[in-house]
Amino acid sequence: MLNVSIVLYHTDIREVTALVDILRGSNFVNTIFLIDNSETKNPDFELLPATYLFNGKNLGYGAAHNIAIQQTLTQHIPYHLVVNSDIYFQSESIGQLLDFMENHQDIGSLMPKIFYPDEKIQYLCKLIPTPLDLFGRRFLPRKWMQKRIERFELQQFGYDKIMNVPYLSGCFMLLRSEALKKVGLFDERFFMYPEDIDLTRRIREHYRTIFYPHVSVIHNHAQGSYKSKKLLWIHIINLIRYFNKWGWFCDKKRQLINKETLNQFKNNKL
Repeated sequence: MLNVSIVLYHTDIREVTALVDILRGSNFVNTIFLIDNSETKNPDFELLPATYLFNGKNLGYGAAHNIAIQQTLTQHIPYHLVVNSDIYFQSESIGQLLDFMENHQDIGSLMPKIFYPDEKIQYLCKLIPTPLDLFGRRFLPRKWMQKRIERFELQQFGYDKIMNVPYLSGCFMLLRSEALKKVGLFDERFFMYPEDIDLTRRIREHYRTIFYPHVSVIHNHAQGSYKSKKLLWIHIINLIRYFNKWGWFCDKKRQLINKETLNQFKNNKL
């Protein structure tokens, strides 16, 4: 059994309806929380078979999800799914993912294989980033960063086997409630973007954080910070906050975690 949270911000009702229908097709879904960060309430969302929570202001991605996650922990629901509204998958995928989590109690977070609508893979399994990994890929020519990006995104490992990965995308995060009780929820100092890096990293200190390629979903990824100067500025500010928290260049844990991640492939420790 799990609860689900979807954060809205001027989100298309048709997109949300499609996702809610998919989720309601699974017998494992308990409550679906729609947390609306928009300034204006949309009464159409209240007609969906979900719990609609209107904030009246933009609290940020992680803070909004935390409202629903707190409910999950209070209700003693064993799992919580954080998912973007632009995700599509088969309803039975929920049961498959939960079954794998139930059979592997050492997993704190799990992400399936994620594709673009054109069926190209999204490389969302990543190492713990350095400042160059994040700022370089955004501002330097792609040809300068290509090999580094491929290493950072673990592209050389094919995305065809189960991997223990220290940075999983927040677009689809299946989280174990016990893990969240131990490490805490999303860090609300991050308004958008690095909250998934931070949470996966904290969970990894006590559990495995797994990429599971035997289930796949479609993500219509917008990459908003590449199209909006406002979102780009938000991205930069929150990356600065992330590195202020964990360390810019002197982050010994980052070096150790990344080394362990790469060594699992050499030693076949999957």
